[in-house]
Amino acid sequence: MNWHQDILAASNRIAAHVIRTPVITMKGFGLISPVEMKLEHMQHTGSFKARGAFNTLLSQDIPTAGLVAASGGNHGAAVAYAAQQLGHNARIYVPEMAGPAKIGLIRDIGADLHVVPGAYANALDLAKQYEHDTGAMQIHAYDAPATVAGQGSCVVEWENQGLEADTVLIAVGGGGLIGGAMAWFDGRRRVVAVEPETSCALNAALAAGDPVDVDVSGVAANALGARRIGDICFDLAQSSGVTSITVTDTAITAAQTAMWREMRQLVEPAGATALAALMSGAYRPAPGEKVAVLVCGGNIAPDPFS
Repeated sequence: MNWHQDILAASNRIAAHVIRTPVITMKGFGLISPVEMKLEHMQHTGSFKARGAFNTLLSQDIPTAGLVAASGGNHGAAVAYAAQQLGHNARIYVPEMAGPAKIGLIRDIGADLHVVPGAYANALDLAKQYEHDTGAMQIHAYDAPATVAGQGSCVVEWENQGLEADTVLIAVGGGGLIGGAMAWFDGRRRVVAVEPETSCALNAALAAGDPVDVDVSGVAANALGARRIGDICFDLAQSSGVTSITVTDTAITAAQTAMWREMRQLVEPAGATALAALMSGAYRPAPGEKVAVLVCGGNIAPDPFS
């Protein structure tokens, strides 16, 4: 497929439905050089996921049975929101580990919400069964071309806002966001994949030479807790030679705290994971290397204003 063409089309298609999120250059965080950040946690429903959801809904015919999605929380909220905005019914399956803030967000949007025991994989099994039984259209959280193209619109927008970085650090769950970034940049910028040590599906797949199942736990598991990396992301990662690193939960929570103390930005652990790689030294830029961080999600738990 022509990723550049598809991502550009997605960017144009969804422009009227998503927020052009801010970009800021920050000095601080104990770092020597300033860091450029795209604040995608300020997107509709608190994460970049709205981009892929809108692109899917606007580029395909929706069956009368409506939509179904499985999610660790952010994808479900995005699908629910896009469906509500465009007049479609949506059933969302989320695991209990999604947490009360994300579950409450989906419920408030008005989707047909089903909370299930276990992890994301358990919710996905039920979503697949509902798709089979009803003919509803499944919107995969990360391993579908329309999803990846929609997420890629984030970095198209960033470049249009003047992105100067040589290297962009992006947190990875199932690989939709970083897949879109790798496909759009196509080697023009270095992409660094950052994962928690306890939820590292891409890192494990690259080490094994194929996608493999991993155990999932830790502070960012409800957003970055894919049990297996998506095939689309894995193929793009292999072809692009992505740099893959992991960070500790301690580093993630330190970055999350720093985002609040130094920027007054409330982000969830997943949203702080890419910054954690810089603050902890897991990624050390070369002298003169310009580095940017994509802040991907802001649905913290518990909701401080609930």
